[in-house]
Amino acid sequence: MRKGVLEYCILSILKNKDAYASDIIDSLKEAKLIVVEGTLYPLLTRLKNDGMLSYRWEESTSGPPRKYYKLTELGQKFLKELDTTWQELVKAVNTTTNKTK
Repeated sequence: MRKGVLEYCILSILKNKDAYASDIIDSLKEAKLIVVEGTLYPLLTRLKNDGMLSYRWEESTSGPPRKYYKLTELGQKFLKELDTTWQELVKAVNTTTNKTK
């Protein structure tokens, strides 16, 4: 379940702008979703291999070139599906937990 939520969060971060892996990690940490590089890179690779993400290399003034990730058209469509699924899950959980009070 956590992996699916992380995928959803990564795609959401990339919805409005391309991002470097460190930027994605910072955004996740800021939201209290502690993620290490060893978790992030395999997810990014899988999302890229599944056609959800593309990337480009950009020169850096402070070191080696950086890989910036971007949502593909397929990734945007999948993110919309995840948005719908997430809202349905939130509604179901809220309905269930409110009935037990």
